Amino acid sequence: MTLRLNDYFCPSILYLMRKRLLLTAYLKQAGMKNKCGFLILFTFLISFSATAQFRKYSNEFLNIGAGARGLAMGSAQVASVADGTAGYWNPAGLTGVKDHPHVNLMHAEYFAGIGKYDYGSIALPAANNKRTIGITALRFAVDDIMNTLFLVEPDGTINYNNIQAFSSADYAFILSLAQKLKETENKAVSFGVNAKVIHRNVGSFARAWGFGLDAGLQMTKDAWRFGLSARDITTTFNTWSFTFTEREKQALYLTNNDIPVKSTEMTAPRLILGVARNFDIGKKVSLLAEANFDFTFDGQRNTLVSADPVSIDPKLGLEANINNVFYLRGGINNFQQALKDGDTTNQQKVWIYQPSAGAGFRLQNVKIDYAFTNLANQSNPLYTHVFSLQLDLVNDKKKKKK
Repeated sequence: MTLRLNDYFCPSILYLMRKRLLLTAYLKQAGMKNKCGFLILFTFLISFSATAQFRKYSNEFLNIGAGARGLAMGSAQVASVADGTAGYWNPAGLTGVKDHPHVNLMHAEYFAGIGKYDYGSIALPAANNKRTIGITALRFAVDDIMNTLFLVEPDGTINYNNIQAFSSADYAFILSLAQKLKETENKAVSFGVNAKVIHRNVGSFARAWGFGLDAGLQMTKDAWRFGLSARDITTTFNTWSFTFTEREKQALYLTNNDIPVKSTEMTAPRLILGVARNFDIGKKVSLLAEANFDFTFDGQRNTLVSADPVSIDPKLGLEANINNVFYLRGGINNFQQALKDGDTTNQQKVWIYQPSAGAGFRLQNVKIDYAFTNLANQSNPLYTHVFSLQLDLVNDKKKKKK
C-alpha cells in the first residue's frame, strides 16, 4: 500500500497532532503503537508542502488557555481578567496586578498523558501601579513518538532496532506591556500590547520560527467590565525549514512521498469582545458573569454563528466569590454541530458544547485553582483535570515598614 501526501491538504500541525493523539491513544491500548509510527511521522509532514497562505488552524496550541480559573469559566476572560494570566487572555488586564509581582504556573496533560501543556508567567507592576510588564512562556509537546521510517530493511525484513523516538513541541514566548489610560473612582480604562515569538519543532525534521503582535483594551464602570482583545493583528507567521538525511529522503522517495521544502504559514487576525458584570449577593458573596464573543475572519467555521468570512464563537462563564477566599466556577464554550450518534445516514446533526467547572481558594499570598475541563463535548467525555498556582511575591520588609 502506498501512502501519498496531499500537497493541498495543509492544516496546522496541532490540528493534525490532535488527530494523531487520538490514533496513538487507541493504538497504545491495542499494543500497535510501534507498528504504526511511520503513519504518525508522515502525518506531520503533510502540513509542510505549500507556500505562504493563511491556515485556519495555525498555531492552535495558543488557543488552549492559561490558568485553571479561565479554563473553568469556559475561557471567558477578556473582560474580567486582572492577574498575571492577562498576558495570555488580554494584556490590558495586567494593570490589575498592583504593588507586588505575581507568578502564575500551570501544568496539564491531555489524552492520558500523551500531550503535555505547561504555562508560566510573571507580572511586574511599575510606575506607581499605572504600568505593568508581563513575561509569559507556553509549551505544548508530545514526547516519545515512534519513528518507524526505517523499520523495514531493503531486503524486506523487519528490524525493530531501527525504531527511534522523537518529540514534537510548540513554544511561545510573550512580552506584555499594559498601561492605565484613565482611572477615577467609578471608571478605569487600560490598554495593553503583546509581542510574541513562536518556535515549533518536529524532531530533527522540521523547525519553525514566528512572530506576532496582540493588543487589548479593558474598561470598568461601576459593576460592569468590558474587554477587547485583538490577536495576531499583524497576521502572525511561521517560517518552516526542513532537514532530512539522504537515507530519509530515499525512504520518502520510495514511498511516493514528496519531500517538503521551506514554507511559511500565516495566522489570520481574530477579535474577542467581552462583557462582564459583578453582582453582590450579601456582604461576603458576589457573582461574576461574563460572556465573550470570538470573531474569526478566515472563512466559515463550525461555530454557533457560521458565515463566510466571519464566524462567531461565544463563551460563557460564571464565578462565585466567597469572601475573597473560596471560588466556585463554571463555563460553556465550543458550540458546534455534529452528526447525531446512531445516525447511519450521516444526515442528522445536533448541537454540542464543551462544559467546564472548577474551584479555587486563597491562603494569604498563595492561590490554588482547579478546573475540570472537557476536551470533547458533553456527549463524549474526554475530561482533563487542570491545576494552577498563583504566588503574590510580597516584600515582607516593605510591608513591615508600612
